[in-house]
Amino acid sequence: MNPNVERLSVGTSGWSYPSWRPDFYPEGTANEDFLSVYAVRLPSVELNSTGYRLPSEEQFDRWAAAVPHGFRFAVKAPPRALRDVATFEERVRRLGDRLGPVRFVLAAPRDDGLLALLLGSTDLQVALDLRHESWADIDVRPAVRVNDWEADAPFRYLRFREPPHSDEELAGFAARVTPLLADGIEVFAYFRHEDAPTAPAYAERLLQLVRSDDA
Repeated sequence: MNPNVERLSVGTSGWSYPSWRPDFYPEGTANEDFLSVYAVRLPSVELNSTGYRLPSEEQFDRWAAAVPHGFRFAVKAPPRALRDVATFEERVRRLGDRLGPVRFVLAAPRDDGLLALLLGSTDLQVALDLRHESWADIDVRPAVRVNDWEADAPFRYLRFREPPHSDEELAGFAARVTPLLADGIEVFAYFRHEDAPTAPAYAERLLQLVRSDDA
């Protein structure tokens, strides 16, 4: 058993998918119980709905209460959070010790002032999803870039967006993740949602491979 696996927060992009019944969620599982059932099997999830509008304090409280100690939420920030980080941070911190990194999507061309404002306004774990080529050479520390395996930071944020993933491919992911964990680096890794419950199957398999002595 890999003793470092507790630093691996692996899961899927979202959880509220009725089409995952009965292969992942048991038949008859109510939609409102999906998260608590999910959290029994996987240690983390990517919150994407927050990227469209900021939920209420009560909603964050309910999410935190539905999962066990050690579970981590990776939260997608809505666009307005780039200009009002304080309000966003106050809200997401309602998750308490269930809060993982926050992903900010920057689709526009490079804006050094905006990046400096963002990084200077919070001590959250920040993952930057930089989608314009003009950001290529910028130093984003202490944040990390999404899918930057070589980042100079205490965590990685990985998004696997091109299913299907063969078992050989998953074993390759595990082989890259394991030494990071051994070096004390937290790894957050998420598989893209599909109508069939392939994403949680991939996440469970990656977790199994990293747990194994042979990963």
